[in-house]
Amino acid sequence: MELYTALVHYPVYDKNRRLVATAVTNIDVHDIARASATFGVKGYFLVTPVAQQRELVGELLDHWTDGPGARYNPRRQAAIARARVVPDLAAAATQIRAETGHDPITIGTGANVKDRMVSFHQMRKLLEEREGSALLIFGTGWGLEESFLDAFDYVLAPIEGPVEYNHLSVRSAAAIIMDRLRGLRDPEEN
Repeated sequence: MELYTALVHYPVYDKNRRLVATAVTNIDVHDIARASATFGVKGYFLVTPVAQQRELVGELLDHWTDGPGARYNPRRQAAIARARVVPDLAAAATQIRAETGHDPITIGTGANVKDRMVSFHQMRKLLEEREGSALLIFGTGWGLEESFLDAFDYVLAPIEGPVEYNHLSVRSAAAIIMDRLRGLRDPEEN
């Protein structure tokens, strides 16, 4: 399957479980674009309903794809060229459909997922064996809103370490998840 990623800024929770729209951060744009390029992800969507945020992100993307940043760091340009800003996931799905001819399956992620979990191994196998496209969706803030997450086709099991603490940055989580789903494996691990 052709894999795409999305970083959703709404609907997400804040630390008090209020529904909010979070701000797009420069570091998330760069780091998730670079991880997406590393793992052969076809496109990376920054999803925010806030028009001013989309405009700001558009300027940032232009700087690195067509402006001085592109000349300064061509490797960064290659990664950032995968990034696009959209108002919602429907717009991302429309772009994916136009590029691939397929409606993408949707794969949600979250640190607090407890129901309908699919293992990384199961998802990796599905991505390798099926035709079409998939959209891997990350949330900002304190996670994707529950009913929004419930609407996805699949939900990945959370990343877990050996201790109770579980609050990775979205950049770290995205890199770990992409590695588990698309990274090269030692043949002895199978």
